Amino acid sequence: MKLWPVITGVAIALSLVACKSPTPPKGVEPITGFDASRYLGKWYEVARLENRFERGLEHVTATYSKRSDGGIRVLNRGYDAQQQKWRESEGKAYFTGAPTTAALKVSFFGPFYGGYNVIRLDDNYQYALVSGPNRDYLWILSRTPAIPEAVKRDYLNTARELGFRVDQLLWVKP
Repeated sequence: MKLWPVITGVAIALSLVACKSPTPPKGVEPITGFDASRYLGKWYEVARLENRFERGLEHVTATYSKRSDGGIRVLNRGYDAQQQKWRESEGKAYFTGAPTTAALKVSFFGPFYGGYNVIRLDDNYQYALVSGPNRDYLWILSRTPAIPEAVKRDYLNTARELGFRVDQLLWVKP
């Protein structure tokens, strides 16, 4: 059996998946009226559904800035207490549609993109609820390391109503 057709087929399939724009989970709508320039800057991760990219990290932040190509630079940083060192990962994000809708595709690994959807955001751009491409990814972000209890309850209620497993959220050490 010749492997060339198999390898070519796999490469084409991976290319199609990598180039496909991620969509939010079914029934989850990214906010509209989004102003990316107000979203730029440093955000603290208050809570998350644990994922392999951030496993074991504390004091996690995400800093967003403009890229020269019109995209958004993403710098994620967290402290690995077990290894006693800081870890950083730089990525890039692009809107999947109109820049006034908070639906983006984010890549930290070449042509492979994941969904990043802001699904709640206060009027002052201080607190955000963000989902990934499915209900296995959820973050509560804040401009400060902690959030008021009323905001926490409100965002948890929103996430619960949308079918996220809020009982499994990991509350990040500030």
